[in-house]
Amino acid sequence: MSDSKRIQSLYGTGKSESELRDAFTSGQIPVGVYGLGKMGLPLAAVYGDVTGNVIGADIDPEVVASIERGESYVDGEPGLDDLVGELVDGNELRAVEEPAEAASEATVHVIIVPTLIDEQNQPDLSIVEAVSEDIGQGLDAGDFVIIESTVPPQTCRNVVLPVLEEESGLSLGDFGLAFCPERTASGRALKDIRGSYPKVVGGAGEESTAVAELIYEEINSSGVIPTSDIAVAEAVKLFEGLYRDVNIALANELARFTDELGIDVNEALETANTAPYVDLHTPGPGVGGHCIPYYPYFLIHPFETDTPLLKTAREVNDGMPEFTVQKLREEFEAEGRELQGSTVLVLGLTYRPGVNEIRATPALPIAEQLENLGADVRVVDPVLDDFTPFAGIPTDLDEIYACDPDAAVMVTPQDEFDDIDWDRFDPLIVIDGRQSLDLAATPHRVYTIGSGRQ
Repeated sequence: MSDSKRIQSLYGTGKSESELRDAFTSGQIPVGVYGLGKMGLPLAAVYGDVTGNVIGADIDPEVVASIERGESYVDGEPGLDDLVGELVDGNELRAVEEPAEAASEATVHVIIVPTLIDEQNQPDLSIVEAVSEDIGQGLDAGDFVIIESTVPPQTCRNVVLPVLEEESGLSLGDFGLAFCPERTASGRALKDIRGSYPKVVGGAGEESTAVAELIYEEINSSGVIPTSDIAVAEAVKLFEGLYRDVNIALANELARFTDELGIDVNEALETANTAPYVDLHTPGPGVGGHCIPYYPYFLIHPFETDTPLLKTAREVNDGMPEFTVQKLREEFEAEGRELQGSTVLVLGLTYRPGVNEIRATPALPIAEQLENLGADVRVVDPVLDDFTPFAGIPTDLDEIYACDPDAAVMVTPQDEFDDIDWDRFDPLIVIDGRQSLDLAATPHRVYTIGSGRQ
């Protein structure tokens, strides 16, 4: 073990479980967390709270500087600001820009960097590989590596492990390796990490699984579910996202039958869900976020098995912004009016309420398509701080009345929209994408996705 590292390890020591737990929770085991993003920083903070000895690494100097000041740059995470401040003040959490620096000190290494897809929708593992190289260069016998990033199945054995072995000169067994997927939602990260759901762990061997269990039993109060193999754990995380994408696609496709069937499809979905074997999701204007829209491609492209269901689900969900705009056009036509030249409010730009994140948000194509059709688009979101990617004119919530809109599209129902005084508008055409509006007593013409026209 390098001189810069502490005395204790968790892997390959031959010590009793109680001795290892004491070492882990007493700060004798230095933990490196690689990637201090919206999920990484809360994870590092929880590790710091449990162990008192965490060094986080992130290549963004502004992120590192804010943490070193004892501040959380991540908005909308209850308790995170205070926890980061307390840990930094107590020298239990610090941050560096160089992953190699963290690797030289840590004996437990936790990777939670993003797995992106390229322009051809191929998984891009370059960030995971780069961090693995840095860790490998500082890896010593007895170290333990955990992957929390969502990756295609077989990534740990076929990508991460070879890099670690080549860079370190060690072999699996000299160090441990496990996949322990992040199962966390923005806005509730600390709660989720600490135990909203059991933690899934899968090791590259029995001892790796046992060490991962020991670690996360100290972190997660809901317990740990060990899998038989590291690739099974990788698949569990992926399958969770694929289930949601396919289920939402089913709901969205059923919502397209609303007018032809002449029924409230949302009512039918809700009623069907009273059966114990049914859990249909809710239709909407599209699927956003940094997970669900991307995970299907982790199976579609790297493997030879055909995936017609996953591909179809992506097509259906990616088509919902166009469907939403088409419904607006139909409502204009029904009134003998032109969408071109009309002023349209696009309400809610983030991919989910209360979260300042626009990755894959359906509001992006909706605003762009409306502008291409000649509408005067006004984009409104009290949560968002950067409107640059969006077509249309950024408009404050208190300015929406003055722009004299002809229509509104509810994409993401931010809490602040509850204060909109719909009676102040002349009759509008409204597309409610999220079943969030009750405008039956108003003169507005409302079409709700999945329920139809009021």
